Amino acid sequence: MAVSTSSSASAAPVPPVPATPGGHEEHPDRPHITELRLSAFAGHRGAGFPLGRLTLFAGPSGCGKSSALRAYEALARLAAGARLGEAFPDPVACVPERARPDAQHRRGFRIGCTADGPAGPVRLDVAVQAEPALRVVGERLTADGLVLLQTALRDPGRRAVQAAWHTAGPAPVTRAPLPDDRLGTALLPLRVAGKTDGQRRVLAAAEQMVVALRSVYACDPLPGRMREPVPVGSGRLLGGCDNLADVLRRTRTECGRRHAQLVAAVRAGCAGPVADVRAETLPGGLVEALLDRGDGIRTGLGRLGHGELRYVAFALVLLTGPGVLEVDTAREVPAALQTLTVLADGLDRGLDTRQRGALLRLAARMCERGHIRLVGAVNDASWADGTDGVTVVDLEP
Repeated sequence: MAVSTSSSASAAPVPPVPATPGGHEEHPDRPHITELRLSAFAGHRGAGFPLGRLTLFAGPSGCGKSSALRAYEALARLAAGARLGEAFPDPVACVPERARPDAQHRRGFRIGCTADGPAGPVRLDVAVQAEPALRVVGERLTADGLVLLQTALRDPGRRAVQAAWHTAGPAPVTRAPLPDDRLGTALLPLRVAGKTDGQRRVLAAAEQMVVALRSVYACDPLPGRMREPVPVGSGRLLGGCDNLADVLRRTRTECGRRHAQLVAAVRAGCAGPVADVRAETLPGGLVEALLDRGDGIRTGLGRLGHGELRYVAFALVLLTGPGVLEVDTAREVPAALQTLTVLADGLDRGLDTRQRGALLRLAARMCERGHIRLVGAVNDASWADGTDGVTVVDLEP
């Protein structure tokens, strides 16, 4: 299903993305994000964007594609327990350009999302003050119209917000202070006892939101850093894919079936014959990645074109998982109940027509299985028209 929306459109409830014609529906036990809301963030105001299994934000430079991905990644970091300064290293850049300070010289931004799963649709909305000091000034977690958690900044002189969460026991709510530089939803599992039905409902909603947000891998391959041999390391792929060779050294020996799929994918997107994708250890402990042409000739990745390198990196990302990618997962939750979301900025950057088509088909196939989701930013999504399972969010300038 293709969805067209505008960054200036009013935020409204977004219908769920239907299953693909193949009949595969979202796994009901895997929490996942179905909507990203940018009420007031960078160039976005009152915007609500639907997110399917494979979502492409499309539009020209400056329309807000990258800022949408940046907001998603920030929410994921907060859900993993990061402080505001870690999630928003440049908070002033997140404030809408025309936002005027109030009488106390305060300016800020507002973002949120909806997570679906066993607890049903759960909404999270967060208001952040960027100036004069970075802090959370309001947070709300709701389900079925019921406010499960609400925080507010009552005393600007204290580094805390006043929180109230649903109890439905002898007292309808529980009140307590929470830090003003952390996401309250992520702290609830440590604060709520779970003794009443109301508390258990709060816990279920908070845990669903945290699990849905937390497993995120932001990826923007940098060919200039992928061409040279790299030291043997952890075997976990960095967001810039600098250490692609080291990861290939690991994945080639760990899973022959997945490696064969990678070889087939590389063959579909790279010029010339490809019999294998290899990683060789050089003197000095360095690792070099190369393509085996099958006739005794091997081409080092350093000789590949810009688009070919980005294509190979994206293919490897889609064919691996949290154990290989440098991503912070919810270790207390079984892997079968988690969904990895890949945020791919510049997904079509440098790719030719054949590479775009091959990468889209691979992404659609992997996302259809339900264990991975992809949110990408592209300049033009016309090449994705008619592809099953793809949600296109057209950001008009």
